[in-house]
Amino acid sequence: MLSQSVKKDIRCSYENLKAQLQNFIPRKAQNYLVAEIAKTLAGEYNPKRRIIVAEAGTGIGKSMAYLMGAIPFALNNNKKVVVSTATVALQEQLFEKDLPLFRRVVPREFSFVLAKGRQRYCCAEKLASAAGAEGAGQQTLFEQKPKKSEIELINTMLSALSRGKWDGDRDAWPKPIPNHIWQTIVSDKHTCHSGLSAHRQCPFAKAREHLDKADVVVANHSLLMADLELGGGVILPEPEQSLYMIDEAHHLPIVARDFSSAAASLLGASAWLEKLNQSASKIANAGDIKRSNRFLDSLQSGIQVLIPSLRSVRDMLRQLPLSKDGTYRFENGELPDALVTEAKELQKAAKKATQSLGKLHDLIAERVKDGEIRSSLADPIMAESAFFLQRLENLEKVWTLMAQPNSDKGAPLARWIEQCPERESDLIVHVSPLEIGWRLDQLLWSKAAGVALLSATLRALNSFSYFCRQVGLDENDGTRFLALPSPFNYQENARLVVPSIPCEPQEEKFTEILPDVLFEYLEGQTSSLVLFSSYWQMNQVADKMRAQMKKNGWELHVQGESSRSVILDAHRKCCDKGKVSVLFGTGSFSEGLDLPGDQLTNLIITKIPFAVPTSPVEEAHAEYIESKGGNPFLQIAVPEASKKLVQSAGRLLRKEHDSGRVVLLDRRIISRRYGKALLDSLPPFQRIIEYT
Repeated sequence: MLSQSVKKDIRCSYENLKAQLQNFIPRKAQNYLVAEIAKTLAGEYNPKRRIIVAEAGTGIGKSMAYLMGAIPFALNNNKKVVVSTATVALQEQLFEKDLPLFRRVVPREFSFVLAKGRQRYCCAEKLASAAGAEGAGQQTLFEQKPKKSEIELINTMLSALSRGKWDGDRDAWPKPIPNHIWQTIVSDKHTCHSGLSAHRQCPFAKAREHLDKADVVVANHSLLMADLELGGGVILPEPEQSLYMIDEAHHLPIVARDFSSAAASLLGASAWLEKLNQSASKIANAGDIKRSNRFLDSLQSGIQVLIPSLRSVRDMLRQLPLSKDGTYRFENGELPDALVTEAKELQKAAKKATQSLGKLHDLIAERVKDGEIRSSLADPIMAESAFFLQRLENLEKVWTLMAQPNSDKGAPLARWIEQCPERESDLIVHVSPLEIGWRLDQLLWSKAAGVALLSATLRALNSFSYFCRQVGLDENDGTRFLALPSPFNYQENARLVVPSIPCEPQEEKFTEILPDVLFEYLEGQTSSLVLFSSYWQMNQVADKMRAQMKKNGWELHVQGESSRSVILDAHRKCCDKGKVSVLFGTGSFSEGLDLPGDQLTNLIITKIPFAVPTSPVEEAHAEYIESKGGNPFLQIAVPEASKKLVQSAGRLLRKEHDSGRVVLLDRRIISRRYGKALLDSLPPFQRIIEYT
């Protein structure tokens, strides 16, 4: 049950918020969402299943709702709040705007911090080593000899870090840092950790201290999954002590799947294994050869199995018929018997090599800790061994997954190979799960103190079923589900127009007729966004329309011709000056684009956003559903299209008094059986159906 102190803090926060904000508009849906999140976290609905899935329509104010529902409860119950988002823009909004505002209105003190992964921070010791490296030292630290300007950059960064003018965060450096330089100085888990006294003041260690002390941590889905894959509580707070507010939760399944995937080249891996073999004795000597000799022998014997085996597998796979795009997918994830045998041997050898190198690495760290070897001598060797150790861990993961037999109960793994873009003679082996829900349940749902999953688009076809299948939840497992419509008046403020078009988008002549159709629906409008299904089609249409638009005095802004921010700024300036402005964009413009008021009054969607299952993972998933007697189009393509269509339509109304129209140039929304379900999942626009 919610305690009286939590209820009091929430009420007080809300009253203070009203007093702080000018033109504050009370929203019943926001208040309800606050209450439902707080009750769920308190276990009022299910003390063993404190999870809520909430779709909150545009304009409800879900960010402030989950902060108000979670933070007072956490402060009163000695818990941490972890907010996870999918986009940098929302992270920055929370950190720079929402959380400072909420801290002013909540009656209790709390601290918050922006969390970033280890890869965003440099290692102070590596940076110092790189700055002092000359001759042979440069060969060890850098894959290619650094230019004079790059050495100057490294020295400038070291100076700034030493003087406290830079915190080691890559994003905080005023200019982009070249990747090959950053990879030389980046923090890694094997060398840059508090177990080594020289690294206790490294930038990531300092950032980690702030995370441990903060009441609220703002992360992203990638960092969340990285922490969970490590067991939880390694980067972020312990799951058992954390309340997770997962915003933009519709992105979580894809991020989680990517984190459980793995890929490695064959000849490329052989090449770096040969380099490791050459460096093995040096690494062992740094760890005291008497103690490390057996680990050195084990490492080298593992490498001697891996290199010929990888080349043998490459020769075997080169016989397979690659498709035009240079890939080959193993149907149903089933490998030939010969490859299964090789995969098991590779997995065993990779595990042996990984464990042996790990032991050698630990011995060096132990000698540094005991003062038997100076850090200045050990750090370059440890950096080198850490580099190889991370690669070995990935190689082991790939071949462990390749050797893993398919389960009778769940979906098989997707397994495929592709030609390496850098080396035509090389192949890259890929492995990915098809369904990730069981893994999320194992890592998060069964461990967390409480979870709220939120987004403006979680349902597909007005149902949570598809999202539940993706993330491993069930509508009858005790999880709380909530769908709150937007407070906007769609009936009065917006129209949905479905014109009578002579052909469907998949027909060739559709692209030919698009310019004329678009001119008809752009005429008389001052601020328009046209969403296309592909870059190719967008550019074809833009080329045909550009001259006439210029003649009309219209400004055309096409995605890809400049950065997203530059294009949107140019569009906004045109709107401010009263000029006619037209934006052309693809699918990425259908989400996270905020053009309120006069900045967008005319939204044209050229087709229903069906995704073509072209990736090996999507093809394998469709194949698996068919093998179970299902219909991948109805079970995957239509629900996904429904969510994307809702997201696209959501670009039109961003504020309560916005108005305009959505034009959908795809007659399948009326002519096909699935069209009604798609149409009914859209906001309740006033409908004008011209198609007959």
